Amino acid sequence: MSIHTPIKRRLTKKIHVGTVAIGGDAPISVQSMTNTDTCDVQATVAQIQRCVAAGADLMRVSTPTMDSVAAFAEIKKQVSVPLIADIHFDYKIALAVADAGADCLRINPGNIGNDAKVREVVAAARHHNVPIRIGVNAGSLEKDLQKKYGEPTGEAMLESALRHIDILEKLNFQNYKISVKASNVFLTLDAYRLISAQIDNPLHLGVTEAGVYRTGTVKSAIALGGLLLDGIGDTMRISLAAEPEEEIKIGFDILKSLGIRSNGVNFIACPSCSRQEFDVIKVMNELEARLEDIREPLDLSVIGCKVNGPGEAKEADIGVVGANPNSLVYKNGNKSHLIDTKQLVDEIEMMVRERVKNIQEARANEIIRVG
Repeated sequence: MSIHTPIKRRLTKKIHVGTVAIGGDAPISVQSMTNTDTCDVQATVAQIQRCVAAGADLMRVSTPTMDSVAAFAEIKKQVSVPLIADIHFDYKIALAVADAGADCLRINPGNIGNDAKVREVVAAARHHNVPIRIGVNAGSLEKDLQKKYGEPTGEAMLESALRHIDILEKLNFQNYKISVKASNVFLTLDAYRLISAQIDNPLHLGVTEAGVYRTGTVKSAIALGGLLLDGIGDTMRISLAAEPEEEIKIGFDILKSLGIRSNGVNFIACPSCSRQEFDVIKVMNELEARLEDIREPLDLSVIGCKVNGPGEAKEADIGVVGANPNSLVYKNGNKSHLIDTKQLVDEIEMMVRERVKNIQEARANEIIRVG
């Protein structure tokens, strides 16, 4: 089923983090951050590769020490995805990691010292043609802004962001993106809507410290979903107390649900009831686990009975309507064939993989024909 979305994205400047375009007409990118010790190169590389397998466009790696900068350089050699270096306070680390091959510097210009230090960092970013990501967090606003506003507000976060932006603009550096994150849904919405009305540089979306997997996912979906519906956002991270690859999956699920971007199978399934002709929950859990590696966009509908089953099946690329002893398969909206209801998982996996193979072969043949 083709995706139709009424969302009109806000037009922003386009910048590049390595090979990945951010802003403009580029797809909204999904990223995460490693939580391993950066100096443990093997563990960090393995974690990045798991995130890439889940679909990550970008990865962020913390570099708090010079030893971590050396590790960052080695990690960079072993992965294909662009890497963002996360730096706080120490401008020398920013200079070193830019030389080590960072594709982006996550650093707040106002927090790294005097004007001379800021000029050095900006000169390094300009020399290596890497962007800077300004990251404003509600929990770490400047003391004078805390005093002025009394508490974190959207206006306070906007003022903080504009301060950092002003530093870069005065140095004639426009290669930057911005985030204004909070752990509160409404504060996040307010801050991003305010900053989006003020600047046209790309925005990095996120609810910071969103929480554990379930509640953090809900908060992120509400806040980021609201912003994306407004056309706001060019790249995003779901900040969960969970493994980074789970953040990637949730990020794509949010984009997928809004029809913005596809990444793998879009599962359509009934919540199950006493009418179900098979154990819907068990089947869907098994299918989700088995088909996690699929990156081709594909709508798969699996409904436990014939009440809503045919309607959903007709709208999916592959649809299954539960019945006993055989369930009915729809392909591209048309009735196809019957399959053994006791073998649903195996049968559906086989159909999905066959369709993906056909899509990839057709694409390859088209490339050969055009070439």
